[in-house]
Amino acid sequence: MIQHSYDDSKSLYLIPTPIGNLDDITVRALNTLKQVDVLLCEDTRDTGLLLKKYDIKQNLVSCHEYNEDKIIDKVIGYLEKGKNVGLVTDQGSPIISDPGYIISRAVIDAGYNVISLPGATAFVPALSMSGIEPYPFLFYGFLNAKDSKQKSELMSLKDLKYTLIFYESVHRIEKTLKNMLEILGDRNIAICREISKLHEEICRDKISNVIPLISSMKGEFVIVVEGNKEKVDYNNLDVVEHVKLYTEDGMSEKEAIKLVAKERNVAKSVIYNEYHNRK
Repeated sequence: MIQHSYDDSKSLYLIPTPIGNLDDITVRALNTLKQVDVLLCEDTRDTGLLLKKYDIKQNLVSCHEYNEDKIIDKVIGYLEKGKNVGLVTDQGSPIISDPGYIISRAVIDAGYNVISLPGATAFVPALSMSGIEPYPFLFYGFLNAKDSKQKSELMSLKDLKYTLIFYESVHRIEKTLKNMLEILGDRNIAICREISKLHEEICRDKISNVIPLISSMKGEFVIVVEGNKEKVDYNNLDVVEHVKLYTEDGMSEKEAIKLVAKERNVAKSVIYNEYHNRK
């Protein structure tokens, strides 16, 4: 199905909101907040402060991680009646480590438009000012809060060459950094907190040097970690094993073959043929 974002169909609008400084909102976002018929929001009090600043009156409906699947019928009902629906989360872009996916998927499945406005997302400025190689990068979001599962997640990421980006809360940041040091090694890291707010702060150093400082830092954190820079000898792997090393980590077969060709310094067609002839 092809979606035409500017046709006459009623739509669900995903509207980014400021991650701290309330001035960080686009003109288009403000206009959309005014024009939608109903606004789904993670916390009506938090959204109310933003709307009050810009003198916007709206019909607010609570939509958070605990009720998102329960209000699908209500949202589809609004669209069936010809109403446009907006969706905001407390800070940043909906769906990016925030609610919104379940509603969006249901709206798409019901044949209505989903239109996402560009806007504030915490990991983008964190990456930009980290001083760490910006691409390729992998945005992971929140690691599992359970220690054993978090370590397992980090194990699956440790060989990736990509810069890794995580969100973390003040209550778990120290433990998470210690697990990163244990699993990933003492890499370059940037810890960004309170982005766009009065007490915005960034700490750039090795993981081991950051851990003693973190107890004095408060707020919400974005962690940017250098990718694996170790030289790996792939001579002990045949082509099939080398490709599977990446596909088992979630990479597509096409991407894995391309990367293996680069690492072995041979033509992609050579790897493709050998892989498919031997697998």
